Amino acid sequence: MSADGTMGADGAAGTAGGAERGAGVADSSAARLQALFEGHRLTPTQRRIAHSMVRRAADVPFLSSVELAELAGVSQPSVTRFAVALGFDGYPALRRHLREVAPAEPAADPGAYNEYQQAVEAEIENLRHLASVLADPRPVERAGRLLAASRPLPVLGLRAAAAQAYGFAYFAAKVHPDVRLLDEGGTMAQDRIDAAVRAGASTLLCFALPRHPREVVDTLAHAKEAGLTVVTVADSAFAPVAKVSDLLLPAAVGTGLAFDTACAPMLLGRVLLEAMCDGLPDAQARLEEFDVRAAARGLFVE
Repeated sequence: MSADGTMGADGAAGTAGGAERGAGVADSSAARLQALFEGHRLTPTQRRIAHSMVRRAADVPFLSSVELAELAGVSQPSVTRFAVALGFDGYPALRRHLREVAPAEPAADPGAYNEYQQAVEAEIENLRHLASVLADPRPVERAGRLLAASRPLPVLGLRAAAAQAYGFAYFAAKVHPDVRLLDEGGTMAQDRIDAAVRAGASTLLCFALPRHPREVVDTLAHAKEAGLTVVTVADSAFAPVAKVSDLLLPAAVGTGLAFDTACAPMLLGRVLLEAMCDGLPDAQARLEEFDVRAAARGLFVE
């Protein structure tokens, strides 16, 4: 999914709906919202509103402008200006449009669950939405080919995204001949990117999660200037890294707890590993070789 044509502490705020909500309803509502936002140049505040609407897609047609403003953490006039930016006379016109294409009833009351259950339900919805996005496998397949062809393959992840980058790099190293984890920013990261380019790298994979560090945007800008194709896994196609990514793959984070949860980005990373393996003819042989060595060393306790 191209960054030019798609949607978008270390993190806090918000909850999500109940278990009885239909996955198809939530996914189709989110897809309609994303289609509505595409092609519009939105300000950072407007992107924040759009992101909040996608996360609560089934509820949005039933929210007042004040409620939506509270959900997004913006002012009520900002919601009005957002609706106008989308081509509507105001927020009431936008809400009427959404109700015309939305299910007849709002989502189940999240009050039926405690805060911990709500966090789990929110992640389930994020995974369902990811499943609907993956119905079109072409963006992930393209990303897999790009990652497989890059020798070496730099993988960037800073702050909240460091664990996602480390997990991907750990498994990727079992099948890819040269994976280079970039887990520090600044000029050191730029030096390592330059070294990777000199060694023949063609693509950089980035995991970018909120809150988005400025140094991630700067590092990706440097990577593009160095000639690398940037593939990014981010929480939203509206994320700040979109403008410095060639291929952005969105996977929402959960925001119902004090710190964000990233089940969907982690799973998308594993999906990318699978797609990359499809582009590496010797991936299975490398895995089998590792298993033999691990058994000889008694590496794992069975």
